[in-house]
Amino acid sequence: MNLNYKLSKNDDTSPWLVLIHGLFGNADNLAGIKRHFESHFNVISVDLPDHGESPWTAGFDISDAAKSIYEILQSLSITTTAVLGHSLGGKVAMRLALNHPDSVSHLIVADIAPVSYQHSHQAVFDGLNAVPLESITSRKDAESAMAQHVKEPGVRQFLLKSLYQKENGDWAWRFNVRGLYDSYQHIIDWEQTNQQFNGITLFIKGAESDYITAAHRDAIARYFPNAKAHIIEGTGHWLHAEKPAAFNTVVERTLSK
Repeated sequence: MNLNYKLSKNDDTSPWLVLIHGLFGNADNLAGIKRHFESHFNVISVDLPDHGESPWTAGFDISDAAKSIYEILQSLSITTTAVLGHSLGGKVAMRLALNHPDSVSHLIVADIAPVSYQHSHQAVFDGLNAVPLESITSRKDAESAMAQHVKEPGVRQFLLKSLYQKENGDWAWRFNVRGLYDSYQHIIDWEQTNQQFNGITLFIKGAESDYITAAHRDAIARYFPNAKAHIIEGTGHWLHAEKPAAFNTVVERTLSK
């Protein structure tokens, strides 16, 4: 599958960095990281399948998404790259590193573990489905409809970044709401394998987030024996947006190894 991506190329001698956003996001979500690193790295910001301007699928699949990103690397003749993924993007990044270990120099995973999770997005799906796309006249209308289900203003604003107007004036979501809902059980799952990635690996956790817990330590060590961990205090799941300077600093430290 030909994914949509944005390329910020520095020069032919610069190392490469791939950025992969999370569920309901798009390439622009990690723009702050891109801006920080693009003077020293060639940066690829990817729209995952069923997100942003990438094609919609019959069913979102983590391995297929990783394969599509690997195909981008091949098309650009990139032999090795650092990969950074947040949340669902972290799962795709982990799968890419496990499937193609020689192609990944550094793996950085933001606030997700290689495990299966419980369903935790029903309110978001309910909120998205509550928006009457055929009758709203503004994003404010959409937010009002969503607010009955999605209580956090920040989450509503994040989702609204993917609401747009087509040329004919109709409103639509850039992500595939129905497809992601139908694929959700796979999205929160993790396919267990005997693969390992022995390269430089960092897991970054938001101190107030429960997406990575002590119970996940064995699973992380099983797949990523050389993994290090870093906790950013005062942050939740959106750690890269809540404390960008601290996040970029710890990423920079790892990428310099």
